[in-house]
Amino acid sequence: MSGPVSASTLLFDLDGTLIDSAIGITRCAAYAFEQLGEPVPDDATLRSWIGPPLRDSFAPLLHDFARIERAVELYRERYEVAGWSEHVVYAGIAGAIESLHAAGHRLAVVTAKNEPHARKIVSHLPFGHHFDNVIGATLDGRLSHKPELIAEALERLGVPASECCMIGDRRMDMDGAAFHRMPGVGVLWGFGSEDELRGAGTRVLAAAPAQLPSLFTR
Repeated sequence: MSGPVSASTLLFDLDGTLIDSAIGITRCAAYAFEQLGEPVPDDATLRSWIGPPLRDSFAPLLHDFARIERAVELYRERYEVAGWSEHVVYAGIAGAIESLHAAGHRLAVVTAKNEPHARKIVSHLPFGHHFDNVIGATLDGRLSHKPELIAEALERLGVPASECCMIGDRRMDMDGAAFHRMPGVGVLWGFGSEDELRGAGTRVLAAAPAQLPSLFTR
């Protein structure tokens, strides 16, 4: 851990940062493969999908555009019914969000999860009301990667990148931050490793949610 990082607006990833969503994501991906009559990848492969856009994950295994799109539809079919609620809030993250909000930071969620599902999840979190906005992927995939999603967040929030920081558990979060020349803070309780985060260029890491409030100044 090092810091502090000067940022008035903090952009939080969702999966692997605020919530442990492994059960919902992997079950929905498995459901899509089963419905397509395809072999279900092993658990380690499915867990590696937590973070990247869905189409990026299905593409290397399904190849055909139509089958990739059908897999996305099937994934969302189960996610809408059950997958969205199959998660656990990380211990300590609620207190960290409360503290950051109380310190005057503006908070938003920026996730590769499709926006309707992301909004549904955040609205049910006990601390969800502290987020000014939830920016997620479009259903058609037009917005799905972190550089695009962060750009959308900056536009909606009306803030320059120089006043923001991206907080997440995967290299995609750090790559998105670097694209916009904003600092990125990597969290070690999610689905990415320290090597992955450092390899993506982050120099500030948090080992536990309780460390987050001390990492930032306004």
